[in-house]
Amino acid sequence: MTINSVSLVIAGSGGAGVVTAGSLLLDAAAQAGWYALMSRSSGPQIRGGEAAAMLRFATEPIMSHDDSFHLLMAIDWDNIGRFSAEIPLVATSLIVGDPAHGPAPAALLSGTPRQAALAMTEIAGKIENGRPNMVALGAIAGLIGLPPEAMQAVVENNLKRKGQAAIDASMAAFHAGFAAAADLPAIPKLPAVAAATEPRWSITGNEATGLGVIRGGVRFVAAYPITPATEVLEWLAPSLAKVGGMLVQAEDELASINQIIGASYGGVPAMTATSGPGLSLMIESLGLAVAAEVPLVVVDVMRVGPSTGIATKSEQSDLNIAVYGLHGDAPHIVVAANSVPDCLFTTQWAVHLAEAMQAPALVLTDQAMGQARAIVPKPAELAFIGQRLTAAAPAVEGERYKRYAMTASGISPMAIPGTPGLTHTADGLEHNEFGTPSSQASDHQAQMDKRSRKLTQFNYGDHWADIEDSEVGAGDTAIITWGSSTGPAREALRRYAAAGGRARLISLRLIAPVQPEKMAAALAGIKRAVVVEQSHSGQFYRMLRAFYDLPAKTVSLHHGGPLAFGPNQILDQLNQLNAGSA
Repeated sequence: MTINSVSLVIAGSGGAGVVTAGSLLLDAAAQAGWYALMSRSSGPQIRGGEAAAMLRFATEPIMSHDDSFHLLMAIDWDNIGRFSAEIPLVATSLIVGDPAHGPAPAALLSGTPRQAALAMTEIAGKIENGRPNMVALGAIAGLIGLPPEAMQAVVENNLKRKGQAAIDASMAAFHAGFAAAADLPAIPKLPAVAAATEPRWSITGNEATGLGVIRGGVRFVAAYPITPATEVLEWLAPSLAKVGGMLVQAEDELASINQIIGASYGGVPAMTATSGPGLSLMIESLGLAVAAEVPLVVVDVMRVGPSTGIATKSEQSDLNIAVYGLHGDAPHIVVAANSVPDCLFTTQWAVHLAEAMQAPALVLTDQAMGQARAIVPKPAELAFIGQRLTAAAPAVEGERYKRYAMTASGISPMAIPGTPGLTHTADGLEHNEFGTPSSQASDHQAQMDKRSRKLTQFNYGDHWADIEDSEVGAGDTAIITWGSSTGPAREALRRYAAAGGRARLISLRLIAPVQPEKMAAALAGIKRAVVVEQSHSGQFYRMLRAFYDLPAKTVSLHHGGPLAFGPNQILDQLNQLNAGSA
């Protein structure tokens, strides 16, 4: 069954209020009872510059954009050609532009979309303090069927601090645009739906990540700002203070990782957030956390690489460094969120895993999820609270504390500094059970086995992956994916089922340690599979081939950023895969 939805883009130069307009539209959609998803694209400028807000509205929850957009509303044309590849338009699409800014750039016209003019600047100029972006919002509302009263409530809430005059001016511009929509060519409208009876949240992936950290028990954060992870820190700074925690802006990524190691060693669950360049700088200290068995969480909101890459665009290409980047054999946890709301679940789970196993946990999200805002059902409260095994003072005076004692689980009671009788050495050198540095082969082998055992023997339950069958069953075909590629894969599965196909979706949340037995069970009966990922070299596919027995007919569908997959790209691959085996 196809999702009933409408997709649009609002674009313009810096200062045109594009992202603000998109956010208002998103909140108004929630007021109207719809679900929504908004992502954004911008240039690499520190401030200002061109921007595009990409939105999709639906009558049911959505986790992905569609393959093309019904509407492009351009407040102006400033550098919009830079977004042309990210705004796929077709013959039924509609471009609406302000004639005061000239014609649409040729780069947008390859799909031969329809065109229409809306004099946003002129209309806004006739209203005291009127703004073109509010005229654009009114026109969009008229085109897609969004009731004006939904926007009224949102504008009143957002502009109440500016006073009634600002509210009146904004709504006057909105209503003028709404009226003007009657003269524009039609695009699909969404049906009116009943107001939501269950709570819904408007949340970004980065905000959900911050909430997951707090719910998991983290009370200390140290980090250095970096796009696109900075919003995690901006959200956490005041939120941590409300629960008695603290955030420190470190001088760089090296300082931030070492500060959270120190905080966690002192008994306080801790985390940092960064992106690929920052993760590279943290690698040596992550090895220290592995050797000293200090729990911590590092969130990597991935962006296009290598090096500085494209800071404002998304890619899933930090997988290799997250899994393999630490020097030596350094067992650690790598998990990945697969949607905006799943950022909350996965990050909270990561805190639980790190604390329970006294190991560093890396959480992979990306710009597409982190900076996207979605209207979603209220996430369920989770029971995962970070809980580490701590040591008590020795019962016998003079008994020597074994910080790295050999245990069946590989997890040893961890000392909290200041507890009498628990003095020990904790550094990056190999050691014996007491923590005393040792170069003995037997100690190294024993500690390596211990550090590996605690991760491989842990019970991760069903959370290691999301496994979903089409409504008519799994058949013998599967989509295997991870992270933000899961959203379009889910929708492709739905479209495949609507056409009579049967398939299974396997979206890995636990990337490392690998789970070969669980994967074998998930692939039972599967003869064909397509692996979907947003990396130029197919990192995920290669990792799967290294550790799992994939079906004999498995194909890799991959490309680098910043272009995300559309559901039909994956659907086409499914159809080709099955046509070749008919």
